[in-house]
This record gives sequence, C-alpha cells and structure tokens, in this order.
Amino acid sequence: MVLLSKSTSEQFSYVRNNMPTTFSSTIPLVDLSKPDAKNLIVKACEDFGFFKVINHGIPIEAMSQLEFEAFKFFSLPLKEKEKGGPPNPFGYGNKNIGLNRDVGWVEYLLLTTNEEPNFSIYGKHTDKFRCLLNDYKIAMRNMACEILDLMAEGLKIQPKNVFSKLVMDKQSDSAFRVNHYPACPELALNGENLIGFGEHTDPQIISLLRSNNTSGFQISLRDGRWISVPPDHSSFFINVGDSLQVMTNGRFKSVRHRVLANGINPRLSMIYFGGPPLSEKIAPLPSLMKGKESLYKEFTWFEYKNSTYGSRLADNRLGHYERIAAS
Repeated sequence: MVLLSKSTSEQFSYVRNNMPTTFSSTIPLVDLSKPDAKNLIVKACEDFGFFKVINHGIPIEAMSQLEFEAFKFFSLPLKEKEKGGPPNPFGYGNKNIGLNRDVGWVEYLLLTTNEEPNFSIYGKHTDKFRCLLNDYKIAMRNMACEILDLMAEGLKIQPKNVFSKLVMDKQSDSAFRVNHYPACPELALNGENLIGFGEHTDPQIISLLRSNNTSGFQISLRDGRWISVPPDHSSFFINVGDSLQVMTNGRFKSVRHRVLANGINPRLSMIYFGGPPLSEKIAPLPSLMKGKESLYKEFTWFEYKNSTYGSRLADNRLGHYERIAAS
C-alpha cells in the first residue's frame, strides 16, 4: 500500500474542499438487457451526460481478479513503479496529472489500447496483471460499442454504427487508465475533503468507469452542484465525452467530474476511454442537425487531443471550438 507522509500531503492543502457531501439516488440506471435501454441512454445523456449500466455481461470474477492484481501492482516499491514513468503521455504517474501543474492524491497507469503495454520493466510478477488488462480492454471496447450502437438507435440515426465504428477502427486512439487513490487517514481526523483527481471532462467519445466499493467519485449537475455517486463494484458508469457532445451538436453534454480522496479506504478505478482515429474529423452529424446551426467548428481528433495537453484539467477545452455559446 502506498503511504504518503503528512509533510507530503501538505502540498495538497490548496485543493482541500469543505463542501458537504451529497449522495444522489437519481443517477440514471440502464439495464442493457432490456428493450428500452436505447431510449434510457439517450435521456440520460441529455439530462446528465452520465449513467450507470447493469447486466453488462462482464463477470464480476474477472473484474475482481483485475482489481486484485492492480492493488498488487500499486503496492510495489515506488522505485519499481517509476521505471514506467513519468507518463509521456503513457506510463506510470504519481501525483502530477498532465503537464500543466495539476496535482492530485493519486497514482496511476495510463496505457494505449493500440499496443500491448511493456510490463517487462516490472519483472515476471506482473505477467498476470498484463494479461488481465489486455482481456479487459477488449471487453471494454466491445461494451462501449454496444452502448454507442444503442445510442444511435435511440437517436434514430443511420448507420447504427456511426459512433461505434470510430472506436472499433484499427486506428482508434483509445486509452485505458488505472487510478489508485491511497487512503488519507489525516482526512478522517479533520473532516476535510482532498481532491484525488481534479474536475474535468473527458475529451474522447465515451468513457467506461468501474471502481471498487470506495466512495469518492462525483459529477457536476447542470446547475453547478456536485453530487457523489454511490459506488457499485459490480456495475459500470458511463461518461459522455467532449467529442460526443460535438457530434450531437450539444444535445448530449460531456459530464464534469472529479474524485475526492477517502480518509479510510483506498479507491481503485479503471477507465476505458473510447476515442476516434487521430485523423478523424469531429463535427456535428448532419442527420442530427435538421436545419439547426452548428454550435462547433470542425476539428480533427489530433488537433483536439493536442489542445488538451496545453490546458489545465478544469479548463473548458471546447470553448476554443464553439461557433456560438452552447445552451
């Protein structure tokens, strides 16, 4: 287990948050086995940009196995883990998020889905973790495509794979991230909240998140209020990304979210980011325009991805590409 000393944690004092925690029971729930899933997905994306899925077909045993191996990895000595860092952009990271001074109470592995991660630097004791990660990434891609196809059906647009074909493309620029938020006992004593991962939206098309049963994940509602999402290790939580917001001309909104550190228990989350090929042009789909004016300038995923590297987590990165203010 990673332990950060009191003196280390003091550098995070400027991101402490004293707002009371509000747990929400209104998170949209979608049962992927039901015929109304497509309509519920559309409504959830319009109202929240976020929803929870059940009956997704991923065995709980597989998720628990990967979680166990991930905790084993993060329990390695820091010097061992740092052999895979710093992330540029892929690899192992600790506290520093990105290149622009964002920090959090977190360590992580950021991996591309286009090639097998080089775990040889960590020795043979991570072989099982590597194999489980590869299987899991494939399962996540398939689930993302299923959800995107249901989304297109609910929107009544053709072809049905208009979104999923971008994620399934051999040149798809998707990514996978494993985040570990060590317990912070100091928080349990003073009742404050510490930012584990600062507020942001995901730039890709869609994100699939699964965590252990430790709380901390929050989303921002349209009125700016933050609500805590009750953890559920057997389910997945789906985020609308910036690219999907543009493709739907603002009908779907990418969800702003963050993670608060837990004072008692460590949190582990695994996120699949479904992205398009680098050369893909991102713009509102003509089939969804119906005479409406485009809210966004066209850009390639390469251009937008590069622009995110030059921004802070909390920045409104789509603002540079808005033609008129999105409502």
